[in-house]
Amino acid sequence: MSAVDMKKTHKLLKEYSYNITPLDKGYTSKILYINVSDNLVKEKPVTELMKDKFIGGKGFGMKLLWDATTPNTKWNDPENEIIISSGPIGGITQYAGAGKSIVVTISPTDFVMDSNVGGFFGPFLKFSGYDALEIQGKSDKELIIYIDGVNGSVEIYEAPDDVVDSHILAEQLTDMFADNEKEKMNIGIVSTGAAAENSFIGMLNFSFYDKRRKGVRFKQAGRGGTGTVLRDKHIKAIVAKVPGIKGNANNVVDLDTIKERGRRFTKEMIELDDEQCKMRKIGTAHLVEIMDDYDLLPTCNYQYGSHKDTPKIDSHVWESKFTQGIPDGCWLGCTMACSKGVDGFELKTGPYKGQQVIVDGPEYENAAGLGSNCGIFDPDYIIEANFYCDTYGICTISWGTLLAFIMECYEAGILNKEITGGLELNFGNAEAALELIHQLARGEGFGKIAGQGIRRMKKTFAEKYGADPSFLQDIGMESKGLEYSEYVSKESLAQQGGFAMTNKGPQHDEAWLIFMDMVNNQIPTFKDKAEALHYFPMFRTWFGLMGLCKLPWNDVEPTNNAETDEPAKVPEHVDNYLKIFTAVTGKPIDTDEMILQSERVYNFQRIFNLRRGKLVRENDAQPYRACGPVTVTEYESRADRYDTQMKEKIGIDPVGKTTEEKIAITRKFREEQYEKLLDAVYFRRGWTKEGIPTVEHLKNIGMDLPEVIEVVKPYLK
Repeated sequence: MSAVDMKKTHKLLKEYSYNITPLDKGYTSKILYINVSDNLVKEKPVTELMKDKFIGGKGFGMKLLWDATTPNTKWNDPENEIIISSGPIGGITQYAGAGKSIVVTISPTDFVMDSNVGGFFGPFLKFSGYDALEIQGKSDKELIIYIDGVNGSVEIYEAPDDVVDSHILAEQLTDMFADNEKEKMNIGIVSTGAAAENSFIGMLNFSFYDKRRKGVRFKQAGRGGTGTVLRDKHIKAIVAKVPGIKGNANNVVDLDTIKERGRRFTKEMIELDDEQCKMRKIGTAHLVEIMDDYDLLPTCNYQYGSHKDTPKIDSHVWESKFTQGIPDGCWLGCTMACSKGVDGFELKTGPYKGQQVIVDGPEYENAAGLGSNCGIFDPDYIIEANFYCDTYGICTISWGTLLAFIMECYEAGILNKEITGGLELNFGNAEAALELIHQLARGEGFGKIAGQGIRRMKKTFAEKYGADPSFLQDIGMESKGLEYSEYVSKESLAQQGGFAMTNKGPQHDEAWLIFMDMVNNQIPTFKDKAEALHYFPMFRTWFGLMGLCKLPWNDVEPTNNAETDEPAKVPEHVDNYLKIFTAVTGKPIDTDEMILQSERVYNFQRIFNLRRGKLVRENDAQPYRACGPVTVTEYESRADRYDTQMKEKIGIDPVGKTTEEKIAITRKFREEQYEKLLDAVYFRRGWTKEGIPTVEHLKNIGMDLPEVIEVVKPYLK
C-alpha cells in the first residue's frame, strides 16, 4: 500500500493546537504530555527545580517517571510512561555528537530503564517546542502520534492497517508527512517492530533521512525493552516534523565559543582519526580485533576471549562492507560520522527475502554479540541478523547474549531438538539462529521463549527441563534482568563492577575500565578502582543529561593527551564540554559541578529502584561467568594464567590439584574480591554497606528532596 493510500486509512482521534515556543539557552521550558488511554494532550511547565537538579535528558525522564508512578507500578500498567528527552546541548550542530536523547521507562526487567539513542527525533522534539515528551496510558486502538512543529499541532490517529516493522513503516510515514523530497530531512520517527510485541527485549528505532542514500536509516534505543513498552501501549509510531534546522536553533548565549571548540574537534578528526580508531570508515567495529588481541572478545557465551576465525569478522571486513566516502553522522554537523551502513544488501531469509535494504551497522556490539559470542564468524549472517533485529524491534545486545546462553544450554544437554522445535542451536549454527529471530517476530515456537530474556529463561529451563539452577545462574550473563554488553570482564575487577553495579543493568555506557584496569594497571588498589567507578559512571551520566554522544569524548584524542596528568579522562575534551555547557546555558561550571550534576541524577535513579523494592546490594550481584571460569574446559583454556594467579595472588600452589579443585579455589578468591570492591565503591560514593545513599551524602550533593529522603530513611536505621 502506498503512503497516500495508507494515509486514507488513518482516522483522526484528537487534534491539539499549541504555540511553538522558541528555545532559550537550550530549553523550551515545556513538556508535552499525552495520555493514550483517553487521548488527553496537555503541556506541563519545566520548573527551575527540574533544570537545577535534573538538567535534562535522563534527569527529566527520571523525575517525570517518579512523579507519574507508584512503587508498585508494573511495566505494562497504563500508568507506566515512556519519556523521551534530549537536553540543553542536544540539537546544536557546531560540535560533534549533539543529537542524542534518552528514553526512560519502567522496564520489563522491573528496573527503571534509561536508554540513549541518536537519530533526529530528540532534537526535532525540542525544535517543535518541547524539552520532553511524556506518554502515559494504554490505548485500545493502534495509534500514530504526529507532532507538527511547523504548524503547532499534535494529532493522534488510529492507524489499524499500517505495518509495524520499522524499515517499512518509517519509509511510509516519512513519505506521508513530507510534502516533498527536501522535507524528508525534517521528519524524525520513533517506531519498533513485530518482535517487540512478542518479547521483553523490544527496542525503539529513531529514524533519520539520509539524503545521499535517499532512504530512511535508524539509531536504536536498544536496552531494557523500551519497544515492548511502546507496543504494549498500542503505539505504532511517533512522528515529529520541523520546518528545518537553523544555525542557532537552541538560542545559545555564546555561539562563537561553541563554533571555536567545534572547529578544534573537527581538525582533530580530520588529522587523527585514520591513525587512531578510524571511526569515519569503520565506526565502533574497529574494536573487533583489538578485543580479540587482548582476550576480551566474547566467544561462545563469554567462555573465551579470542578465536582463530576472528579475522573473518574484523575491521578490515567491515571496512570493505560499509559504504565509504559518505558523511555518516546520525545528527547534523557530527564530524565523527561513525554511523556506518551496508547499502544494497540482499536478504536471504525471512519475509523480506530477496529485497535489497540499507543495514545500519553492524557496530562492535553486534559483530561481537551476534557473531563471535554465538560462535558465528560469517559477516553476511551478522549483517542479516542485524537488519532483522532492527526492523523487528529487537535489542541486538540482548539478543546476541541470550542466544549465546541458549546455545551453551543446547550443547550442555539442557535443551534438545524436541524442546527447540527442531532447531539445532549449537554454537555456529547461523541458519538456526536466523530462524529463531523470525519465530520471535511471528510470536511462535522456541523464538517466543527466547524473547523472554535470560532471567526468565533460567527459571523456565530449571522448572520445565530440570536444569541445575546454579549452573544456569553461573552462565546466564544477565544482572538486574538485563543481558550483558559484549566484553569479557573476567580479568578486570573494575569492569565487573562497571557492569553489575549499574543502575539499570550491565551496559557499557556507564564505565568501560578494562584497559585502565587489566591492560595498563592504572588502578591497582581497591581505592583506585573505587575512584574510577565513581568518576567515570558519573562523568558518562553527564552525556545523558545533555543530549550528547560519548564517542567524540575519547574515540579520538588530542596528540598531547598521553602527556596530561589524567589521560584516561581526556581533559581537553572535558574542557570542551564545560565551555559548551556554559556557552549554551550561560551557567559557568567546572569539573566538580559537572560530576555533581550527574551524581544527583545517578543517586536519584538508585533510590527510585529502592522505592520500587529493589534492595540494592543483592541486585549488584554478577553471574560467575563475568568473574571467572565456570567449567573445566573454560579453566583449561587459560590454565597457565589461572595456575599462575593461584600461586602469586591467592598463595596456593596448584600442583597436584584437579581442575575442579582449582576452579573452586579460584572462585572463592574472585567472589571475595568482588565483595571487597562493592564495599570500596559504596564507601566512595557515600553509600552504606548495603549500597544505600546516606542522608548526609544526599545533602552534600544537593539531592535531599523530601520525597527522596522519605524513601531512604527506613533503610538507614
